[in-house]
Amino acid sequence: MSDFLANVFPDEAAIPAAVNLPHFIEQREYLIDGKLKRWEGELNPVASPVFVKKGNAYEQKVIGSTPLLTSKEALEALDAAVKAYDQGHGEWPSMSVATRIEHIEKFLSKMREQRTLVVNLLMWEIGKSQKDSEKEFDRTCDYIVDTIDKLKELDRNSARFVQEQGIMAQIRRVPLGVALCMGPFNYPLNETFSTLFPALIMGNTVVFKPAKYGVLLVKPLLEAFRDCFPAGVINIIYGRGRETVGALMETGKIDVFAFIGTNKGANDLKRLHPKPHRLKAILGLDAKNPAIVLPDADIDNAVNECITGSLSFNGQRCTALKVLFVHKSIVDEFIRKFNAAVAKIKPGMPWDAGVGLTPLPEPGKTDYLKGLVEDAKAHGAKVVNENGGTVLNTFFYPAVLYPVNEKMKVYSEEQFGPIVPIVPFDTDDEPIHYVMNSHFGQQLSIFGKDSKRISKLIDSFASQVGRINLNTQCQRGPDTFPFSGRKDSAEGTLSVADALRVFSIRTLVAAKMNGENKEIIGSILNNRESSFLSTDYIF
Repeated sequence: MSDFLANVFPDEAAIPAAVNLPHFIEQREYLIDGKLKRWEGELNPVASPVFVKKGNAYEQKVIGSTPLLTSKEALEALDAAVKAYDQGHGEWPSMSVATRIEHIEKFLSKMREQRTLVVNLLMWEIGKSQKDSEKEFDRTCDYIVDTIDKLKELDRNSARFVQEQGIMAQIRRVPLGVALCMGPFNYPLNETFSTLFPALIMGNTVVFKPAKYGVLLVKPLLEAFRDCFPAGVINIIYGRGRETVGALMETGKIDVFAFIGTNKGANDLKRLHPKPHRLKAILGLDAKNPAIVLPDADIDNAVNECITGSLSFNGQRCTALKVLFVHKSIVDEFIRKFNAAVAKIKPGMPWDAGVGLTPLPEPGKTDYLKGLVEDAKAHGAKVVNENGGTVLNTFFYPAVLYPVNEKMKVYSEEQFGPIVPIVPFDTDDEPIHYVMNSHFGQQLSIFGKDSKRISKLIDSFASQVGRINLNTQCQRGPDTFPFSGRKDSAEGTLSVADALRVFSIRTLVAAKMNGENKEIIGSILNNRESSFLSTDYIF
């Protein structure tokens, strides 16, 4: 493995020209009130997880820098968003749904022109494979298209009047106000835009702070944001969260908080808001999703699904399988086949064909993972796969740990990386007890064939997690399915349709069904005197 790891990182001359970044990207621009402003202050260097060989040594690639804005610029961005919203009377929230859709479609067209550069930045900034980076970009575009289609459907359903108990009413969805959108480093485009664009398309104005890692990839889209939306509708800031985001929350002017990160981070920020009862929060947080492999499971399928579920993008997914409960009667065979599958995953650089393991972007992550492994070993576990846990610079080769027990940190702590803890169990009460006592409740997977046994587990878990997967890994998609969680894992529900609802509120105009009211409403509709009260139909 030492010889093999020595070849994981390339000589600079061996990096393909098609995926290489043309130059150091010094970003000084940020977007406030429809203007790209230039920052002349301190910059934050962007270090890639990619190292290059320099003789017998390695050098980490620093690919660019971004502005370290202060609370002053953050508050300017907030003021611009508040002004653009204007208590719901601004140009954007007052705009017809059809016209807002036109702005979104214009942006999408410009975004697609930047596909190659954004994909390359995903590879260089967070170490995501080229295939997965391309998939993230394309899936994000598809998500925006699906969001537009769902909004058209929602608006068509709202175009009619309802009649109940002698009262006629039209019920429509209207925006909530100013939204603060923050996304995660592991899906800095897709998961960020899955809240950003529903917020925008429903008429909210937005302050957007990109993820801590995966920040440069927003730069190619800044001009499109500026050109496709009215001034102040979308404002993009950079800098340290404790200085910029904290200042925003303390004002009490944030109406919607869309955040994907840790529950501790979300709690700390929500506490800063002076009127938390008025803050609508949409949160995607930590998870410790277990797989439960029953004695009658198809072991080959369970291994394949658990490999992808636990090690896809190095396990850096909130929906990853973070702990595997395997029945004692099959655990030896499961581990043998699982380890054989791990050995077949190709390590390398994000642009390498067929690569499945890549460097990790978070500074200090390999040290943290090594600490988890050592803690598990101190409490009786062993690294059971060959060369598991071997480290070189930012590269951590997967460690399969067995037998894992409740004394170990990795039993309950989200590792968010390529460590696979395997817990042997005798009775189904053991994984049931684990899930019920966990602080997290996003998803889980059950592998087996006995319908009575599976149904008992389903009924035990239905009130504990947001999704139960049968004989397949945990996952977010399809994007039309609800994506939610319980306990410390989430607040609110996201899907293409649900996102439109969480970033809006139902408001209605109601009147008694008498001749005078019918005449008034008829005049409003016929003369198109109101943007809210309307029977216009979007095709």
